[in-house]
Amino acid sequence: MRAKRQPKCCPPQLVRSKCTAQALGRLPFCLCCRRRRGYENPSLRLLEATDNYVGMSNQIVHLVVVAAAFLLAGLVKGVTGLALPTVGVGLLSLAVPPAHAAALIVVPALITNVWQMMSGPGLGILVRRLWPMQLAICLGTWAGASLMAGSETAFASAALGIALIAYAAFGLMNVRVPHVPAWAEWWLGTFVGGATGFITAATGVFVIPAVPYLQALSFEREEFMQALGLSFTVSTIALAWSLVSAGTLNLGSGLYSLLALVPALAGMIAGQHLLRVMRPETFRRWFFSGLALLGAHLVIGVLW
Repeated sequence: MRAKRQPKCCPPQLVRSKCTAQALGRLPFCLCCRRRRGYENPSLRLLEATDNYVGMSNQIVHLVVVAAAFLLAGLVKGVTGLALPTVGVGLLSLAVPPAHAAALIVVPALITNVWQMMSGPGLGILVRRLWPMQLAICLGTWAGASLMAGSETAFASAALGIALIAYAAFGLMNVRVPHVPAWAEWWLGTFVGGATGFITAATGVFVIPAVPYLQALSFEREEFMQALGLSFTVSTIALAWSLVSAGTLNLGSGLYSLLALVPALAGMIAGQHLLRVMRPETFRRWFFSGLALLGAHLVIGVLW
């Protein structure tokens, strides 16, 4: 029985691991030739243009796009107190796969959410009340880790678009969620946390259904913002762990994410100043409308 020969289109020096060499003998195509279409795992280098995303070969253009995305995401965070990862991942996904967009968002999201979480005096009380939800977020994120970091980048883009549309619809309709009684918090919080974690793993966005659930607990405004900070911090840490395990978040992407903190903080400061000259309701309406359009663009781009 003759051994399988390596495809001629793939030189031996490009086979970097035993796993890749085994795959080359079993798949009907060459991984090297199709690297730009997302078949390689880890799929794509950070900020590398692909066929499914905006083709930008100039590194300076990439950096400008990343800075602009974080500036706008920080602006929204400064006005609303949330949505930095939602806006950041949504905009960055126009240029890079969602997994790499999520890797870029880790440091700015972690620092800003830790800051928000530590801003109030009742953190210990919140942790004791919300720990089932936070544990379920971690378990759900790790259970679905392969959804976004795998080779099916089209699925991740479509899931991200649907999540953005759902969040925008929730915000535009100004839905009033019913109050959750204390006896139901344990099991309902666990379910919501698991669902939030699973959606986080698939999209990099962790606002649905966590935000509506926390609203249903009838917190005071300061408690609500601190609870959001706690939930988002746990979600960011769980997501970062999944991305590190998948090889998407490494020292290089972590450095890019650290640098992205500068435009994110600048946007937050600008957003706080914007509150003085613009009605919050007007901003919310424009923000959620734009988010819905962005989600629709991602979904249509996959289905078209």
